Amino acid sequence: MKITQIEVFVLKTELDTPFAFSQGWVHQRAATLVRVRSDNGLVGWGEAFAQGLEPPEIAAAVIEHALKPLLIDQNPLDTAVLWQRMYTQTRDFGRKGSVVSAISAIDTALWDLAGHFYQKPIHQLLGGATRSSVQPYATGFYRLKGKNEASRLADEALAHREAGFTAMKVKLGFGVEDDIAVMQAVRMALNDDAVQLMVDSNHAYGRSEALRLGLALDELNLRWYEEPVVPEDIGGYVELRAKLRTPLAGGENEHTPYGFFPLFQAGALDVAQPDIGSCGGITAARDIVAIAQACGVAVNPHVWGSAIAQAASLQFIAALPVPHASLYATEPLLEYDRSSHPFRQDLVTEPWGTIDGMIAIPKGPGLGIDVRMDTVEKYQTN
Repeated sequence: MKITQIEVFVLKTELDTPFAFSQGWVHQRAATLVRVRSDNGLVGWGEAFAQGLEPPEIAAAVIEHALKPLLIDQNPLDTAVLWQRMYTQTRDFGRKGSVVSAISAIDTALWDLAGHFYQKPIHQLLGGATRSSVQPYATGFYRLKGKNEASRLADEALAHREAGFTAMKVKLGFGVEDDIAVMQAVRMALNDDAVQLMVDSNHAYGRSEALRLGLALDELNLRWYEEPVVPEDIGGYVELRAKLRTPLAGGENEHTPYGFFPLFQAGALDVAQPDIGSCGGITAARDIVAIAQACGVAVNPHVWGSAIAQAASLQFIAALPVPHASLYATEPLLEYDRSSHPFRQDLVTEPWGTIDGMIAIPKGPGLGIDVRMDTVEKYQTN
């Protein structure tokens, strides 16, 4: 079997209402999708994670000009061999960012294609399912004006709970005092310890501000405090982890096992958050988990993409081991972005929903989804 075609689809749509996270204003939703075809007619889909401010054309150009020539006529089942080829051939100009996101998209597509070849879901190819369903947590709480939105965000928390979410992540990073006011309003509105909260400042702060916020957050019994400082500041993570009770999470902006190993070695994280669409795909995520397991670090994938990215995370979470086995071990969650995103539910023929607060892991071959080409064509810009 040989790879005969690699197609890239850049999808974009302008938002009716732009929103902000701590690093800037998001005016559009975008995705870089890839479709790999083999000479026996099999197809695999993957996605490169387009950060909120990242032009999707960057990863698309990497796929088209740097990666495609390495892969045509190769066996798509050689996932590990092809991952190493892509990584080593781009090492001198890659290792991070959009180059590794491009590798991630192709790698995921290869695993999807392999699943169709073997007629097994990806989680079976990874060694089997540790769980058959996963609890989603609502990601949202973006800003529509900037500061002083605590009341509106408290109402949003109530809306998420009304929609059946009992875990949710609040976006912070708009000034320590404003962040504290938001969290106090959200917790007061929910008035329910059964709702599990997490926060994410998207590396808005230096160590002193992150510590000041963290000390206030310690009183709220959060599941984690995400990206308190910039990803390069491993020492900052280590310092904050030593001084705070709230578990620290990070890694959505880290890439490959080579990038995660120093974090684990330094004892910087309680929860590692590789994004399948940017960490190097399923091949790299599998290796990241192996290192994390050896270091006793939990892994909970980050996902902010389309239905393809969500499907990849679901498959990966199905096979994900817990770091500390017990009768009542802490299970991983699925990040479920609740902001406006037209090529999430509309991109697949059978969108998943919750049953008793849980999302079932798809059992079909590969990613377990069928991509709707009418949706791809509707939003395609390239």
